[in-house]
Amino acid sequence: MANPWQLLLQAIGGLLALFYQFIPNYGVAIILLTLTISVLLFPMTLKQTRSMRAMQELQPEVKRLQRELKGDREELNRRLMELYQERGVNPAAGCLPLLLQMPIWFALFSVLRSGSGIPESSALAHAVAPAREALEAGKALTDPVFAAVEFLGMNLLAAPSQAFSSLGIVATVPYLLLVGVIVAAGYYQQIQTMRTRDDEGQQSQAMQSMQGAMKIMPVFFGFISWTLPAGLGLYFATSNLFRIGQQAVILRLDEDEGGSGGAKAKPTKPEGGEDDHDRPAGPSPHAKKKRKRRKRR
Repeated sequence: MANPWQLLLQAIGGLLALFYQFIPNYGVAIILLTLTISVLLFPMTLKQTRSMRAMQELQPEVKRLQRELKGDREELNRRLMELYQERGVNPAAGCLPLLLQMPIWFALFSVLRSGSGIPESSALAHAVAPAREALEAGKALTDPVFAAVEFLGMNLLAAPSQAFSSLGIVATVPYLLLVGVIVAAGYYQQIQTMRTRDDEGQQSQAMQSMQGAMKIMPVFFGFISWTLPAGLGLYFATSNLFRIGQQAVILRLDEDEGGSGGAKAKPTKPEGGEDDHDRPAGPSPHAKKKRKRRKRR
């Protein structure tokens, strides 16, 4: 029976080599690989975006249940689960695409660092192997042998931290910009999907905690991108930017359909149960009685 990890390495390495064969540029091949993976994960992205938006729409009802069942934790959890099931919301769906991509990150790291999964007879293997050997031998990053793995002024086999220590801050600017794009695009994704309602108090404590945790993720990815090969950082940046476009399309489609779940929001009515259109024009009968009393006085 084939090892799943080896199959994943071969799939990523084979796709990377295939793209490099058509467009012999290491950075472009990584970008095309990223776009392919993002398209394959689109169903999960769709589910994540809609679930997170639906969770926000449910916050007023969640808050009401928390007030009513403050002293009964078990009943509160039961009612919340019923509410989620009724509206078709999965609170854990927001983390699913992230979890699914983790094996891909580790596999891509292995492919970029050691060439695992790349067919030995491919043009990519012949182009990248000398650069990888030179990096392991400690050659200067300015050596011409690294030309095959350079993209936008970056050596995609080297980490930004490694480039900073050997090249200085000026030559590290492309790496710094890459890390900046990763962090900024990650934050913008949170703004897209975690927009709060006008009244912040309508959010449940769980929702606020989830938002706090999600805000840490862009910083975390920026930190690890500083210490990992720039090729993996290119994957993160491309994936984040592509997901921003995906989420914009999803949210626009949902708004056109009348809401995050496709269901149109019902117009709110005042507490008396009447719309403004249902109220009679002119002063109310109660106001007329008050005027008559004033005239008698």
